[in-house]
Amino acid sequence: MSLLALGLNHATAPLALRERASVAPERLEQALSSLKKKVLLPVNATAEAAIVSTCNRTELYCTLPPQAANSATVQQVAHWLADFQQIPASELSPHLYAWPERQAVRHAFRVASGLDSMVLGEPQILGQMKQAARVAEQAGTVGTVLGQLFQRTFAVAKEVRTTTEIGAHSVSLAAAAVKLAQRIFPSIADLNLLFIGAGDMIELTATHFAAQTPKKLMVANRTLERAHALATRFGGQSMRLADLPAHFHEFDIIVSCTASTLPIVGLGMVERAIKTRRHQPVFMVDLAVPRDIEAEVARLRDVYLYTVDDLGALAQEGMSQRQVAVTQAEAIIETRVQGFMHWMERRRNVPVIMQLRDAADQLRAEELERARHLLQTGHEPAQVLEQLAHRLTNKFMHRPLTSLNESVGPERDELVGWVSHLFPLDSSPLDKK
Repeated sequence: MSLLALGLNHATAPLALRERASVAPERLEQALSSLKKKVLLPVNATAEAAIVSTCNRTELYCTLPPQAANSATVQQVAHWLADFQQIPASELSPHLYAWPERQAVRHAFRVASGLDSMVLGEPQILGQMKQAARVAEQAGTVGTVLGQLFQRTFAVAKEVRTTTEIGAHSVSLAAAAVKLAQRIFPSIADLNLLFIGAGDMIELTATHFAAQTPKKLMVANRTLERAHALATRFGGQSMRLADLPAHFHEFDIIVSCTASTLPIVGLGMVERAIKTRRHQPVFMVDLAVPRDIEAEVARLRDVYLYTVDDLGALAQEGMSQRQVAVTQAEAIIETRVQGFMHWMERRRNVPVIMQLRDAADQLRAEELERARHLLQTGHEPAQVLEQLAHRLTNKFMHRPLTSLNESVGPERDELVGWVSHLFPLDSSPLDKK
């Protein structure tokens, strides 16, 4: 089987397209089933698939038979993504990359290690890839090859993070958000903060902002219990998402990151809040893909709205400080890529090995049945064993010996070399001729 990684990310596609291509968590299993049924199964019954979809990337990892890993099949995978997400293929295709085999393995290792992230060394992507692997396992679309790829991917990411300083020099989106807020407001300690959502990214961002000891911290979420649990960690309060419109004007800093497929904060809600606030500035951060805050909000006076792309640009400042760690990480990854490719090459020998074993088992079964019959009819056991060993040896050696006897010239020399390689001949007379 051959590997294929196909997708788009923050480096190849704008935010507006990334949010359209993003597969919602609740649709991942459906997407995997559709991809396998419509594209992969027609070319191979054991094809595998996994989908990694985050705010910065949507990637498909597939296995295909070598003869199917061509441009036509790759185009079918690309068209499937366009159809499933209802995006015109002509609009999506220019932003896609397709990495075959070795490049796919290297890409997966680099992504998990934080080398392909908007924020170099950021740790969230590793957890997101682990979740993608779990979903694919639940959907039954991960087999031996992708299972091994993910297992080694996670091991490489751990090695990179423990043996290099790639993470030590990373500036997270959360830290970048605090830095931007401090450019607008003299002191966060005098402000009221609202966090919409209760996932990992909101938790990380709230941790950074809470360190600035804000005047008030509120968490809004569809599930009040999750909002309360997170808010309690930072000495804050919680409320239901449904109550947001009535209290939106109370907050100076608003950070949103949910899994909603539609905007949660609309233009009208923000306009009313600005009017009530008498045009005091509002700092807003939208970390969600698809976006939680309508893009038109950015045009309002007194509103400072930033997206993941805006924060990513800020987080990349000081790249030169991290270059040494990047070089070390790339060297580790390249070594581990070679190891995985060696494993893949060995797997390609499996069908031949199975055929050899099946042929040997068939010969063994036939001769064993003959020996049992002889024993049952009164033949001497010692004689039967001698015949069994003699006949098995002759049958196993018949084809190799015939090929050697009938070969001449370069073909004979090649066969002699392979015989010496395949059989433990310590002092073969063939080598002396």
